[in-house]
Amino acid sequence: MSSRQILTISILLFTGLVQAAQWSVELNKDELSLKNGQIAITGKLSFNSDGNVWTISPSRDGVANRFALVDTKNNVQGYIVFVPNGESIKLHFYHRTAQSYPGMLSFSGKIAFLKDGFPCRTKPQTNERVLPLQTENADSRLNDSLFSPENDTVLQLTAAQLQIRTLSKGHFAVDMSGQIHLPSEAEFTFSIESDYFKKRYVPYYHAIDRKRCPKVPTGWMSWNTYFDKATAEDNLNEAKIGKKYLQPFGCEIWSIESWQGNSEQLPVSKFYNMNLEVNEEQFPDGMKKLADDIRALGFRPGLWMAPFGTGNEEFYHSHKNWFLHRKDGLPIGSWNGKYTLDPSVAEAREHLKQIFNKASHDWGYEFFKIDGMSGRSDGYGAHLYERPEIKECFSDTSCPNPFELCVQNFRAGIGDDRIFLACQGHTSGPEAKYADAARLGADIVHPNEPVKWANVMNQGRCTLNQIFTHNIVLYADPDTLLVRDLPLEEARTSATIVALPGQVTFFGDKLAGLTDEQMKMLQQTLPAADVRPGSLYPYFAMLPVWNLSVHHDKLGDYNVVALFNWLDASPHDIGVSVQELGLPDGQYLGYEFWTQKPVKIENNTLLMQVPVHGVRVIVIHRDSSIPQWIGSDRHLAQTGQEILDYKWDENNKTLKGKIRLVGNFPLTMRLHIPEKYHLERCSIPVTIKNEPDNTVAVTFQSKESIDAEFQISFKTE
Repeated sequence: MSSRQILTISILLFTGLVQAAQWSVELNKDELSLKNGQIAITGKLSFNSDGNVWTISPSRDGVANRFALVDTKNNVQGYIVFVPNGESIKLHFYHRTAQSYPGMLSFSGKIAFLKDGFPCRTKPQTNERVLPLQTENADSRLNDSLFSPENDTVLQLTAAQLQIRTLSKGHFAVDMSGQIHLPSEAEFTFSIESDYFKKRYVPYYHAIDRKRCPKVPTGWMSWNTYFDKATAEDNLNEAKIGKKYLQPFGCEIWSIESWQGNSEQLPVSKFYNMNLEVNEEQFPDGMKKLADDIRALGFRPGLWMAPFGTGNEEFYHSHKNWFLHRKDGLPIGSWNGKYTLDPSVAEAREHLKQIFNKASHDWGYEFFKIDGMSGRSDGYGAHLYERPEIKECFSDTSCPNPFELCVQNFRAGIGDDRIFLACQGHTSGPEAKYADAARLGADIVHPNEPVKWANVMNQGRCTLNQIFTHNIVLYADPDTLLVRDLPLEEARTSATIVALPGQVTFFGDKLAGLTDEQMKMLQQTLPAADVRPGSLYPYFAMLPVWNLSVHHDKLGDYNVVALFNWLDASPHDIGVSVQELGLPDGQYLGYEFWTQKPVKIENNTLLMQVPVHGVRVIVIHRDSSIPQWIGSDRHLAQTGQEILDYKWDENNKTLKGKIRLVGNFPLTMRLHIPEKYHLERCSIPVTIKNEPDNTVAVTFQSKESIDAEFQISFKTE
């Protein structure tokens, strides 16, 4: 009998009514190959029973489409079959008789996936406590899938023990195993699913346009402390402070709110939102001049607009057929305006396109925050327009999805080179196709009130629920980070919610009123870290642990773990095991970002007391037994973006590197120094301070922003 047997099993993958691909299975001795279109899985299939390696061979009895498991005495004891199941293929083992000899069936191989793919989780577990996050090429032992954003395609793997590791762009290693005498472990599954997000959550699925918006937007906006009273002068005065203290760290956009005619006081429904009339008392030189002044300060100018209605009676009477009316002829009001736009009127939609075109190309604004989108409020655009009693009032009741037509016109007017943030937008609506970013939840403050803990909680809750599409479909905006009015621990919590997942980072405090500590907190969130979700599904509980898996080309692999105390009552002990973090057992070093103190990780468990409404952010490294970087005070997410080069020279006992410094910002990195090493000298002027638990603080400072090379030499006992 030939040692080579090839199975070709058809599994139809449908896009519309077009057959896309099928699985082919080939086993040559113990080398297994699975192929489906561009996706190929190859590796070694093996079985070990009580230390004995058995043979996998073609079936000896002439039955096609199965392989035999042959013991060391050359007897067939069981079979492996490949079972097609919808879009999946399942490797299934069963015993030849009722025997239940123990043994481990294993597959170790490589996956050639789609070139933009990354490891992730797509199978929710019961009682999850940890929100997984990750940087590019970071791995976790908890991952069960590969996902391609450009193709919205998932390859999901199932095995009792499973590990996926990144090798290079589009290429991964995989290890799968299970005990064959346990029915729940006697099979491996390989499942390709096209339109993963589109089928479940994002009907208008469109991967982020990274040519137009290559990174997460960052900036400042006035409303959260000025509310509707900010003038052009106020905005420019804030921008001058921002230029000095925020721009060097990566703050890019200065966005203007409540600039419309009649916009000096809420509600929004009375603002002159649809004809670009400017509030001349607050903005006497007009909006183009303000955009030019903002750009002269080095920022990209941004503009808030709420275009689904107006409070301008003159404009309403001049364009009455553009607005919604009840059966009795009375105008329909909403959050968007005393007079609400009829989205089924083509002429009205064209007007929207033209006002955005003017604001973008004549006035020169480059960032548009468009409010009143498809959020939870029944007065917002999509919610309102979906209501049956409102649809009956459309001029054209047969108009298909008029809300999408409006959003399409927003993008057409803005142009393809501008950033579009949908305020109270959502990935379940057309914003996913046309916008670049979306606000997740409610405002961080209520009008004319300071930010409160309940607002921070909402910020965290909405992040947990919706972060699963961040940096894939749209950049997630949790609303502004405000630190002036919050107690220190609550401010740290809000900053961590915003910055650890790498969300849209906008500020709204009056910058002149901030303390040095508060300003540093803002600086430590910039620029937004390049982070994406580790699990591609939503959460509905206030998870106490957020875990960012980091891969750094120079620093290696490590984790940044946030422990949140969402409780109101008292300080709370919060713990997490390394297994819950997707790490193997071992010796780990910990360093806490906010308090800048080392943290012990004992018995493979991280345990800390966290203050009421507080958070602790711990950087976790494997102990390498040589001097090593364990963190810095540069950025909250601790992704090591300031480390441009870093290597250990064992022969000369020297740590060599290059670090990016912001002018006049002292940057302190922490090194763990094992007891047998002693710091001897540093090649450039630094401040060195010994700290507890074999930690050394090395502080760099430069008057100019530079990339500074350093060498830190050690001697051993």
